[in-house]
Amino acid sequence: MNAQNNNIVVLESSLGTIKIKLYDETPQHRDNFIKLVKEGFYNDLLFHRVIKNFMVQGGDPDSKEAAAGKALGSGGPGYQVPAEIVYPQLFHKRGALSAARTADQVNPEKASSGSQFYIVWGEVYNEGQLKQMEQQKKQQAMQSYFNGLAATRREEIQRLYQANDQAALDALQKELVGQTEDAFKQDPNKGAFTEAQMDAYTTVGGTPHLDGEYTVFGEVIEGLDVVEKIQNAATGANDRPKTDIRMKMYLAE
Repeated sequence: MNAQNNNIVVLESSLGTIKIKLYDETPQHRDNFIKLVKEGFYNDLLFHRVIKNFMVQGGDPDSKEAAAGKALGSGGPGYQVPAEIVYPQLFHKRGALSAARTADQVNPEKASSGSQFYIVWGEVYNEGQLKQMEQQKKQQAMQSYFNGLAATRREEIQRLYQANDQAALDALQKELVGQTEDAFKQDPNKGAFTEAQMDAYTTVGGTPHLDGEYTVFGEVIEGLDVVEKIQNAATGANDRPKTDIRMKMYLAE
């Protein structure tokens, strides 16, 4: 194997071949994916969840011999991979390879599925749409920052609640809001899209609302036309393609 091809995975599907480059910036996801590919884990699995103008998802081992119409998406190798969200450097442009995961409510650390992945298709956005998303992301970032500050004062907050000291609670909230606003004044671009994101999302397309929430660990370098065919597949219940789309993976030579 060529040293330069160590991070290149070939995915053969029933609709064509896709070449994927894995990122060195996400070493745990890279090494885990390579390990599973070498073991033949992905061979004969399905793209079990396909949503047009959004993404195509696979990697559920339960899909290998799944009966037609069976709901899929819960299977895995029995472990998760810690999140490696390298944002904003790595983002959800069209062709990005990202790790699926369970919801924040049960997975606040945003740990990835051990095997399930999705390839982004998404849409092309205009600048106005992105600016609106940017404002939403900034608000979410401020709320997340505030929640983090509050978490460090949890015992104090609980004590004030138990004492029913509303005046002190209001004062503490005002203090934390002030700290949050000061942090964002010092970094006015926190939550803003980078120039690279703006360029990609207004030309190539993608799914910007997923940025910073899921680990992006690779990208398609050949075969985007095949991804397009997959995302255009007719689907039934649970977004499963009506005609099975199987895969086989191996490392490039």
